[in-house]
Amino acid sequence: MENNRNYFVAIALSVLILVAWQFLYVNPKLERERANIEAQQSELQKTAPQTQSTGIGEKTVLPDGSVPGAAAENRDQAVAKSARVEIDTPALAGSINLTGARFDDLRLKEFRETVDKSSPIITLLSPADTNHGYFGEVGYVGSDATGQVPGPQTAWTQEGDGKLTPATPVTLTFTNDKGLVFTRTISVDDHYMFRVKDSIRNGGAADVTLSPYGRVTRFFKPAEPGIYVLHEGFIGVLGDIGLQEVDYADTEEDTTVAPGKATGGWLGITDKYWATALVPPQSAAYETRFSYFSDGRPRYQADYRQDPLTIAAGQSTDVTNLFFGGAKEVPTIDQYEAQYSIPRFDLMIDWGWFWFFTKPMFQMMDFFFRYFGNFGIAILITTIVVKAIFYPLASKQYASMANMKKVQPKMEELKAKFGDDRMGLQQAMMQLYKEEKINPIAGCWPILLQIPVFFALYKVIYVTIEMRHAPFFGWIQDLSAPDPTSLFNLFGLLPFDVPPFMMIGVWPLIMGVTMFLQMRMNPTPPDPTQAMIFTWMPVMFTFMLATFPAGLVIYWAWNNTLSIIQQAAIMKRHGVKIELFENLKSLFRKKSSDPAK
Repeated sequence: MENNRNYFVAIALSVLILVAWQFLYVNPKLERERANIEAQQSELQKTAPQTQSTGIGEKTVLPDGSVPGAAAENRDQAVAKSARVEIDTPALAGSINLTGARFDDLRLKEFRETVDKSSPIITLLSPADTNHGYFGEVGYVGSDATGQVPGPQTAWTQEGDGKLTPATPVTLTFTNDKGLVFTRTISVDDHYMFRVKDSIRNGGAADVTLSPYGRVTRFFKPAEPGIYVLHEGFIGVLGDIGLQEVDYADTEEDTTVAPGKATGGWLGITDKYWATALVPPQSAAYETRFSYFSDGRPRYQADYRQDPLTIAAGQSTDVTNLFFGGAKEVPTIDQYEAQYSIPRFDLMIDWGWFWFFTKPMFQMMDFFFRYFGNFGIAILITTIVVKAIFYPLASKQYASMANMKKVQPKMEELKAKFGDDRMGLQQAMMQLYKEEKINPIAGCWPILLQIPVFFALYKVIYVTIEMRHAPFFGWIQDLSAPDPTSLFNLFGLLPFDVPPFMMIGVWPLIMGVTMFLQMRMNPTPPDPTQAMIFTWMPVMFTFMLATFPAGLVIYWAWNNTLSIIQQAAIMKRHGVKIELFENLKSLFRKKSSDPAK
């Protein structure tokens, strides 16, 4: 096993780095972010001084004139304070605030807060004067010549009294003192996309110039801070500038991040499973900002301001924006990208560095899910497909390992022959490899290739909403959450809860056993340090993966099982002894205390 020394040392160091990273960096960072969030949410209760509104850079006055430092008693009260247009679609419930024509009341009918079917549905958007204020709006920046133009405090009038459904758009109107007539038609589809079309007629005697704007504003950060493999915060694909991902912390430090002027694209705020996004007119240039405002109540804002447009006296023009507010469902996001020609709208979902593995893997799993109706089964079948794809490489790996075992006696003879002459031993072993047609590093390639595959699967399970609350069988009711059972309270038989670091569930134990059996397929290393790593690595991985999503642990356990079967078949084909049973016997065999025996 001399040739495996570096392999085992590398694995040990990798495990050590992962553990150190988790406990010395990730956990403290999460605690700091959680403390910051709690501090900011407590700040929401404080009263702030009243200042004036300036359109796109709105200060601390709310549309109804209240001070945003003083949050409403509850969300229902805040919604009831203003005239509204009801929203009712297969996917959404809520209303549009006629003050500012603002999207600030949106709930997702198809998603609940917990796996309990009776738990409340997800609330995405709420009025600004609530603790979790979050809204989107479009408006205009004018001048003295234009008079008052639509903004946060504009009182729109609804034509008729119908509600907004996929079949029934609504029309709002506003006329100012300079003869500008704004007619806004809002439509919505069956999912999460709103179309806001403004027809602006200049009824005055002089030309006017105004700038359209759009913004998404949020008064809080996610209650549970994300981890380093997932981006949450500001996001956008801005014309030639490309993808922009700006963390909340970046704007808190710099106040404003201004990527520059772009033509085409989109911008907004993304959470793990939900997002809001504005899609400006794709042929017009606009400036973008991702900002943090600390006056009054702290808040985060993604906004754009389009280049000025001029409307001649007696003429009209149209401005059309899209507003997305909903769940980041992969087929729906892809459909919008194609339907509305939105550049790289699919990047709203954080596929990660290995997107060329991650997205195809999701599509494969989604295909099997639609056929079998269970994402757990889809994971198992996807694992089989991946194993089949990598079978030629795995076959070479195990064949190389088998050949290494066959020449083990010759290698021992060389070690005895050359003694401490390491240079001579290395040359002799290289000659032996050449004669026996053995590539000692052939076994490394499948392992290296499985790293991006594993990471891609982790991303799929962790970031795609399709995995959220997806059940498997038995006690696994959410594949995106850790196994809820624990060895230390006998899997729920004892009536007490255990600390998070002791949540070693059934599936992590199964994974640990399969990893132990897989490692016992090979001879125990003669070196004591290597042997210790060999023995304790499954235990370390069991504790590490216990906090991972259950779907990932199921994948790993199933992959180990398939690897054991595959390795045994290849070794048998090459006439090499399978060490598993002998290793298991030696593990439990009582050793004699007599050195002579």
